[in-house]
Amino acid sequence: MPIAREGLREMLLSTLVLGIVGLGFAYLAWPLALPFVVVWIWVIAFFRDPKRVRTYAPGDLCAPADGTVTEIVEFEDNEHIGGPAVRIGIFLSLFNVHINRSPCAGCIRSMAYFKGEFLDARHPESGQRNESNMLVIDPEAKMPGPVIVRQVAGLVARRIICNAQVNDQMTIGHRFGLIKFGSRTELIIPRLEGTQILVSIGQAVKGGLTIMATQPIAAPDKHDEKADASEKKSADDSQVATR
Repeated sequence: MPIAREGLREMLLSTLVLGIVGLGFAYLAWPLALPFVVVWIWVIAFFRDPKRVRTYAPGDLCAPADGTVTEIVEFEDNEHIGGPAVRIGIFLSLFNVHINRSPCAGCIRSMAYFKGEFLDARHPESGQRNESNMLVIDPEAKMPGPVIVRQVAGLVARRIICNAQVNDQMTIGHRFGLIKFGSRTELIIPRLEGTQILVSIGQAVKGGLTIMATQPIAAPDKHDEKADASEKKSADDSQVATR
């Protein structure tokens, strides 16, 4: 399985430290080295980066991370969405894949980093008080937006990594970063007539595979329809004239 390059430092350090200590205990009695081998395997596995591919329908929003849904909260007026919104919180344990993925196709409008605290990611106020990084995405394909993803550090996680930049174009499920060692990821979307939340609290989800919600897709604009019809008519007239 592919390994995230962002974890190379931790993997090399754990290999060096656990290797030296494990060999020392193995010299006394080889079974004493087994716990260090188990920890080393866990560190390597933590940075696994599985390939995720699936087919999506228009309006689908995929999970931005692996983990367990811990909250689904509705807001009458979210300051970042500019109206009614739904926030879905995902808790990532130390055994989950920690890669973060884009929930939709679109362009990154803005990013904002907040230097905060390190409460346990399951704490009800961790989303507001902890260190975090927020991506605001303008979705494609007439999906209502914006769509927001927040990377939130936890009690153990002390390093948020985001490889994306403002104006980057991302496809749905696109890998853009990770959070090291336990964390929380939030998906915030507009709440409209026709918005469907497809997950429930306590449900396990997989980033880039689980469909979290679907949004109504806007009908084609009447002006665009007329413009397309006019262009088609002009093209037909041009073909007739050249015959």
